[in-house]
Amino acid sequence: MSQLPVIVGFGGISPAGRSSFHHGYRRLVLDQLDTRSRQETLTDLATLTGLARYEEGQFQLGEETLPSRDALAEAVEQQVRDRTLIRRIHPDWFDVNAVMFNRPATAKSGDEPLRFRLRNRHLPQVIPDNWTLTDIGGGQTEVTVDGSCELIFPDSKTALVQSAGMLPTGFEPGKLYQSRNHPRGLQMAVYAASDALRSVGIDYDSILDRLAPDQIAVFASNSIGQLDDLGFGGLTKFPALGKRTTSKQMPLGYAQMPADFINAYLLGNVGTTGGALGACATFLYNMKSGVDAIRSGRCKLVLVGGSDAPVTPEIIEGFRAMGALAEDKQLAALDNLTELAEEHYRQACRPFGNNCGFTMGESSQFLVLMSDDLALELGADIHGAVADVFVHADGHKKSISAPGIGNYMTLGKAASLVASLLGEESLRQRSFVQAHGTSTPQNRVTESHVINETAKAFDIPAWPVSAVKAYLGHSQGTAGGDQLFASLGVWKYGIIPGLTTTPEVAEDVHTSNLNLPLEHLDVGVEGMDSVLINAKGFGGNNASAAILAPHVVEQMLSKRHGENAMNAWRQRREQVREQAEAYNQSAINGEARPIYRYDYNVLTGEDLQISADEIRLPGYANPISLKVENPYEDLC
Repeated sequence: MSQLPVIVGFGGISPAGRSSFHHGYRRLVLDQLDTRSRQETLTDLATLTGLARYEEGQFQLGEETLPSRDALAEAVEQQVRDRTLIRRIHPDWFDVNAVMFNRPATAKSGDEPLRFRLRNRHLPQVIPDNWTLTDIGGGQTEVTVDGSCELIFPDSKTALVQSAGMLPTGFEPGKLYQSRNHPRGLQMAVYAASDALRSVGIDYDSILDRLAPDQIAVFASNSIGQLDDLGFGGLTKFPALGKRTTSKQMPLGYAQMPADFINAYLLGNVGTTGGALGACATFLYNMKSGVDAIRSGRCKLVLVGGSDAPVTPEIIEGFRAMGALAEDKQLAALDNLTELAEEHYRQACRPFGNNCGFTMGESSQFLVLMSDDLALELGADIHGAVADVFVHADGHKKSISAPGIGNYMTLGKAASLVASLLGEESLRQRSFVQAHGTSTPQNRVTESHVINETAKAFDIPAWPVSAVKAYLGHSQGTAGGDQLFASLGVWKYGIIPGLTTTPEVAEDVHTSNLNLPLEHLDVGVEGMDSVLINAKGFGGNNASAAILAPHVVEQMLSKRHGENAMNAWRQRREQVREQAEAYNQSAINGEARPIYRYDYNVLTGEDLQISADEIRLPGYANPISLKVENPYEDLC
């Protein structure tokens, strides 16, 4: 009997804010919320970004004291809106009007030799024959050139792409813990994984007491590594700039490092770990690993996640050179504008509309999965379940970046599983798709064809399709996590986020069996039984996940465990919800801090008790069994 991987916690940070307790989702549908939810999320974003602080039971907004969340929310709403979602790139990231680059030039001596000064550390390793060097002291050398030479001059230019989905302006994850020069993506991962873990409402050490240490797993990564100056970015460019390469840039740049940080500094995990890479499908690849680990019985608790921080001038220029990003001049041409204003940058990403390229985004998202039996035993709150994740490549390709056929298989299998689990009527009437929806002219045609043809095959008359990149941009490998948190909120508030940045659906989009809502779609909290998360990735990395609604999961678990077990679980769940909400309120007030355990409970081989049957670790209630089942008995 396979265990069902149920979602017992989720958290993260994106351009919409904190993901746990649906705050990031709430920001997407802010105008549709009830008063309390709206106030909480505005307050959460105000404290998160440093606009306000909570002191002695009151909120401080600058020098002003505000008596309530209601007053604070009203005072900061416009600032919060301005500091979130897709917008013009803020100078905290980089100056779009002065992007640095080196301009090469050829210098020639005339009647007199060419003379210039260089710092000694900038001298080339091989000195050209027509150079004469004179040490003038102070760490400088005068160069005399007879003839010509190639010179590099530092210069700056205006960025051709000036929009991005950035984390809320003012939020600095590295200041919330001892970040020790960690690259931004890893700072985000520490915050996001902590947020997800605390959202569970059950102390991690108490969970650990119920499990063997190797029944826990972490699967997390990103698609392109840490490419800012504190990671691979600095490693590759510092020597050319005359800067010193540090001992941290190489190791902290690796793409699997989000998992490594969680194992080492949050969980102390000694169980399974891994970090799959699959371009835009990376998050779903890691989620597949987590689902397989729980379904097989190898693990009872899994943390799945991703963290990407690609809003740097170098990464943006790389994607722009590919023709993948929406350049300012192209955005202006879409609306017949001579100049873009702030509100136009917010409309940069237009899934399934007349568009010109995707918008870069950054995000870190984590999911806590449990086996269904452990979730019931602990009284964990169940927010849904991951029925399965399907992955297919594209086959032979002419261009590595061109779309192919793999996505038809992944989405078709996910739809088929939903029909098998919940019935064809549920699939046809009570499911929706969270599309990859990148906002490129190619994607709008190819992905709409995939979804539309799948809808035709399963007789779905008007399949609702959402695309959260309209609000957040494309966070590369973490995009699937963005799509997931934006979908879980539908079962709390009943609203599917619409394609609100898309003025109209493009004529070449396939729509015969699709519902592409340009406004938020009210479906009710139990109006949808499932969502299909779709990723259509660069290089032929396709993945689709079937996610089941919490009300459906409860019905399924009642069949497996019986009503007595479910009633007992509901009673235990009340205390868990109270503990989770206590964390939520602390975070809203800006008082919560990430979990970060540096140099904590570090073990060596001498600390272990090793026998032929098991290994016991100090501080862990249960041992790791060495009794491994022989899978090849028929060969022995």
